[in-house]
Amino acid sequence: MEIKLVQLQKHGDERGRLVALEDQRNVPFPIRRVYYLFETKSDIRRGFHAHRELKQLAIVVRGSCRFHLDDGKEKIDLLLDNPAQGLLLPPMLWHEMYDFSEDCVLMVLADGHYDESDYIRGYDEFVELAKQ
Repeated sequence: MEIKLVQLQKHGDERGRLVALEDQRNVPFPIRRVYYLFETKSDIRRGFHAHRELKQLAIVVRGSCRFHLDDGKEKIDLLLDNPAQGLLLPPMLWHEMYDFSEDCVLMVLADGHYDESDYIRGYDEFVELAKQ
């Protein structure tokens, strides 16, 4: 499995830092939806799904959390803790988020609007589809 971390350029000086997110530039798709998770308990796991078509970029704006990623053949766990780095979540990648720091704010950019029919919520169904 190839995991792609997108490096986001930081701008700033002694006053602070800024990261600009621009579709088709440092975000490799048009941005049609933005959502974020916060106040998630450290012992709670989120996600438990894959998408048929949706592309996403996950950025921990504050704090940290871990991702469990599974493409149907290989499984990887990684820590996301850099607000100047995004994790690309392509279609057909099962993902779970866990081990949220108390101050974690996880922002996700998506290339499409919410569409329940795009979700694969059953792991067994995902594994079968990933074989195709």
